[in-house]
Amino acid sequence: METPIALIMFNRPDTTRRVFSEIARARPKKLFVIADGPRADHPADAEKCAATRAIIKEVDWPCEVVTDYSEVNLGCKLRPATGISRVFEQVEEAIILEDDCLPHQTFFPYCAELLERYRHDERVMMISGDNFQDGLRRTAYSYYFSRYVHCWGWASWRRAWRHFDIEIKLWPVLRETSWLLDVLGDEEAALYWRAIFDAVFEGRINKAWDYQWLFACWAQQGLAVTPEVNQVSNIGFGDDATHVASHRMINLPVAAMEFPLRHPPFMVRQREADQFNFRHVFAQERSGLYPLLKRKLTSAMTGIARR
Repeated sequence: METPIALIMFNRPDTTRRVFSEIARARPKKLFVIADGPRADHPADAEKCAATRAIIKEVDWPCEVVTDYSEVNLGCKLRPATGISRVFEQVEEAIILEDDCLPHQTFFPYCAELLERYRHDERVMMISGDNFQDGLRRTAYSYYFSRYVHCWGWASWRRAWRHFDIEIKLWPVLRETSWLLDVLGDEEAALYWRAIFDAVFEGRINKAWDYQWLFACWAQQGLAVTPEVNQVSNIGFGDDATHVASHRMINLPVAAMEFPLRHPPFMVRQREADQFNFRHVFAQERSGLYPLLKRKLTSAMTGIARR
């Protein structure tokens, strides 16, 4: 496979081996490996991290392996962000998988074809392998365009990642404008994401990098390619998982992407799919902040209605 692949890992050799096995089947010519270091207050981490890194020594196909191993623990905010940045310092485009994101084999050619197709189209910021539509088909094509960026298996370009800022310094500039409402076209979603970006900017959410990537994409009015069938399953939720998700989002079945791809003849955001994502994935499932925000959102929306 010509397209470089980046694997982000930490201390879970069991899930890492499963993901690595799928990467090995794809036989990329270049493999980036980003690994975090053991936590000082977790004595078992050193052995687990070493066992996880040892898996990479099993590369047995012609492949340039580029390792980016941290000897200290940077955490799940800085380690992925710094690692991805280093990948895009070296290559123009890449497919990115974390150690708990198990792809279908068709995920790789799907990403490779779309990386080429939209390589120079600034409107497209990334290609996702995830579909959380509960089996609802949104188009007659192989994929659609979304505002939401799902990063459990994805691909992008240097030209898009250059907009990423872990500190979202543009947020105070955009916060008091109609920007979020313009991007989303949904008052409740705009209020919700305003609260999320406030929490990220103020450091109350300090274990995430993907909110910042979402912010970067929206700041550029960017779109994400979303497949009509789910291509990647998150197998990593358990007692040792950093983040929590609903049972409806874990271990989702994957399906083969049919080739040749059926490309949509237009570039229009699939609004119904985005509204479904907001209500069934983000607001209800992924954010522990949502129960705390719901009353504030309801109060704010009531205030807007009275104006």
